[in-house]
Amino acid sequence: MSLHEDQVREALKKVIDPELFVNIVDLGLIYVVDIEPIEDNAEKATVKIEMTLTSPMCPAGPQLVSQSKQYVGELPEVEQVEVKVVMDPPWTQDRMTDAARDQLGIF
Repeated sequence: MSLHEDQVREALKKVIDPELFVNIVDLGLIYVVDIEPIEDNAEKATVKIEMTLTSPMCPAGPQLVSQSKQYVGELPEVEQVEVKVVMDPPWTQDRMTDAARDQLGIF
């Protein structure tokens, strides 16, 4: 299997939070990326993602999940994408990358 977590995270960087205008990877919303090879097809995988939202009532939640499935699903090695939204541990600004902090003016 040639698919790696870094490739999945790069695809997820195309998903931009519509309120903050920062990608969900740099925001720290992606908790787990698990790549499971398909048993009868060594070239394909199921990608399971655990992600959170900036708040439990985030209005962009369905859009972020949908786009995550779309962009990861476009990777040639991906057969299926499963996205699970979790609220534990809760998201905090501490999870953001320095690039996201700079973009949002948080120091």
